[in-house]
Amino acid sequence: MKSRDSLIRLKRFQVDEKRRQVAQIEMMIADFQRMISDLDDQIVAEQNRVGIHDLAHFAYPTFAKAAIQRRENLKVSVKDLEDKMEQARDELSAAVEDLKKIELIEERDQARDRAEKDVREQDALDEMASRRHAFGR
Repeated sequence: MKSRDSLIRLKRFQVDEKRRQVAQIEMMIADFQRMISDLDDQIVAEQNRVGIHDLAHFAYPTFAKAAIQRRENLKVSVKDLEDKMEQARDELSAAVEDLKKIELIEERDQARDRAEKDVREQDALDEMASRRHAFGR
């Protein structure tokens, strides 16, 4: 039983670790999306300030071009993180499944142990009752 307790603790730790990884990736995606939104605002503000919205125009602001490139890089990063998120969620599901299997086995063993204990106690009580009856008390 001791080794199974250790295994349950290990599996719980693994589940918690996978949950932390998923939460961390979610936070990174949210941060990147916020940065993309900020860059969108900066690009529009720069275009409006200069009055040039055509990316092909020779006088298009270099700041806006650089911001567009950063925004595109962030979008690629978000896509990569979304792929990692899917993988992390799959790993979390597998870890939760493993933990549940082990916990169910432990519950089954505990129920069997309780049933055996109850049978032994009932046998002992039956033995005491038969002895009392045999001695006429």
